[in-house]
Amino acid sequence: MKVNVPCLLFAACIGCGAPATPAPCTPQTVAPPATAQPLSPPANAIAPPSAPNAASTSSVPAPPATFDVAAIDDYIARQMPARGFVGLSVAIVKDGAIVLDKGYGQSHLAPDGPVHADTPFLIGSITKQFVAAIVLLLADEKKLSLSDKVAKYFPDLTRAADITLYDLMTHVSGYPDDYPLDFVDREMKAPIAPDECIARFAKRPLDFEPRTRFSYSSTGYKILGRVIEKVTGKPLGAVIEERIFRPVGMAHSFYLPKAGVAGLPTGYTSFAMGPPEEADPEGRGWLFGSSGIYASAGDIARWSLALMSGKVLAPATYKLFSTPRRLADGRVTTYACGIGASTNRAGDEALTHGGGDSGFRGAEWMLPRTRSAVVVLSNRDDADPWALLTEIVTLLNKEHVPPPLKVAGPPAEDVARSLFAAMQSGQIDRSRLGEEFNVFLTDGKLQGAAARLRPLGTPTGIHVEGAHERGGMEACTVHFTFATTKLDAVMYRSVDGKVQQFVIEKP
Repeated sequence: MKVNVPCLLFAACIGCGAPATPAPCTPQTVAPPATAQPLSPPANAIAPPSAPNAASTSSVPAPPATFDVAAIDDYIARQMPARGFVGLSVAIVKDGAIVLDKGYGQSHLAPDGPVHADTPFLIGSITKQFVAAIVLLLADEKKLSLSDKVAKYFPDLTRAADITLYDLMTHVSGYPDDYPLDFVDREMKAPIAPDECIARFAKRPLDFEPRTRFSYSSTGYKILGRVIEKVTGKPLGAVIEERIFRPVGMAHSFYLPKAGVAGLPTGYTSFAMGPPEEADPEGRGWLFGSSGIYASAGDIARWSLALMSGKVLAPATYKLFSTPRRLADGRVTTYACGIGASTNRAGDEALTHGGGDSGFRGAEWMLPRTRSAVVVLSNRDDADPWALLTEIVTLLNKEHVPPPLKVAGPPAEDVARSLFAAMQSGQIDRSRLGEEFNVFLTDGKLQGAAARLRPLGTPTGIHVEGAHERGGMEACTVHFTFATTKLDAVMYRSVDGKVQQFVIEKP
């Protein structure tokens, strides 16, 4: 089962990084990112970053300018075919309330079957946070300890006396991943018992010395799932139902349901620009512990609310659950206990995770301070839910992040647009500029800039990002997009609306 977990802010193994530029998953210090955006969407779970059968970017409708539930609902519905989705389950939580909980598209293509709000999708590695939460609850009850060595439960595994349950939860054990490829290989098509799968992968040599690296490994969560069963004497599915689903009110969620259960959607995939076709599922047992939950987006939203509201974990336990793991050499990863954790520029903690199994993709984001969350689940594994989730999160952030200063005059985007056009023309209203910038921007500099900028033509897109206060001024980065290139401008404005800096550079 493929995952998507935060590696810079919101990234994940299998590949980490933004959808357009996957990067290896490496531990990083938890420092405020260069952008105010509290997430960096993870790479795809099963497929390349963009849906192979999706329409061109120009055919994708533009997202709403502000957070408006009706407009977002309409936007999702209109862009379904443009992005290649078969079906979606989407939920949005704003200020502690679920404001959107809806299904879109088809759960089956032949025969047609619509997705409803309560349609459960396979959520992939989003399952891991539920397993981690149960381990933490059992630790609070003194039924196990996070410092327990794996050897206490599986003494014959590689280095079992050196690896703790906490190491498994935070992916620093060194055990090889049991699902490293982005497709179901021949081995995975056959059913397997969890203990056999654990033995097959966790008796191999470690990929690295424990606690020296972060490397995503579903094998560790299979071990944790079996530890839960050994400690409770109950099947993992029964424990999840008893400890999570029922208390939280997740009435449309199931753990590893048997094949043919009514109401479950079909998972789809495509290859090399082909049409969607039914995906080959993993053999039973391969998803144990590390995946396996089917849930509606609304149910995941209810879980997110309960988690952020302190109804699942005690405060100290929640802190451990959401704190990124520190490695042996002092570096800090962006992964906590079954969940990605990072800090945005405003100092807000963002929790994120993704999931992907054959035929399904999922993306989840939470901002505990504002009790906000977004969940997007798809039943096509090559149609990326992260781009949609990111757009919705951006709108939520606009609602929750107040402007750093009250600046007189038009919005920053309008000022940047007109100022760039003035620089292209070589004629500028200097009354709009601060005293020092007026001196700095000599006529020679202005005419030189005009000669270089004029051939670019009118920008096809302008986006203002990262507005913050610096030196009593509003500081932001303005992204300009042209037909053949991109430029950035760092713009400072004082509260009287005067531009104190407008420096253009290549991104």
